[in-house]
Amino acid sequence: MATTTQSNVEISDGNWQAGVVGGIIGAIVMGALVLAMNPPTLAVAIPSLYTLAPPPSPGMGLFVHVSHGAVLGVVFAALAGVVGEGSTGKLAALGIGWGVVTWAVLAALLMPVWLSAVGSPANPPFPNFAIPSLLWHVVYGLVLGVVYAQVEDNL
Repeated sequence: MATTTQSNVEISDGNWQAGVVGGIIGAIVMGALVLAMNPPTLAVAIPSLYTLAPPPSPGMGLFVHVSHGAVLGVVFAALAGVVGEGSTGKLAALGIGWGVVTWAVLAALLMPVWLSAVGSPANPPFPNFAIPSLLWHVVYGLVLGVVYAQVEDNL
């Protein structure tokens, strides 16, 4: 005798447009914090990833940073779809978690290796688990999650 079990779990793809909007706004807010707390990060380190600095260029750094924020916002939207999009609080918490992951993997581990590979003058040590950077990424994730929650049904 065979038995079958069926599960009706619905997984959404998330709203990628809301992810882009949330990612852009989150990256702008984060960029403002970076400029206030450590301008060389935005003016030299981030544009150096693509050999766009030196000379220091906060505008180019912000452009690169916001572009990264938009792409990471799309990944966040996919995660929101997998966990089941929910309340603003749930999405804010997911955003904070996503901010911590992006800090640990991308900023603390990948960025120092990448900057070293391109010969950047702003190459941080490896690993670079800097607490200010954690704060910036948590703020990015929080703003991303809240904005995503507010616009997901309108896009």
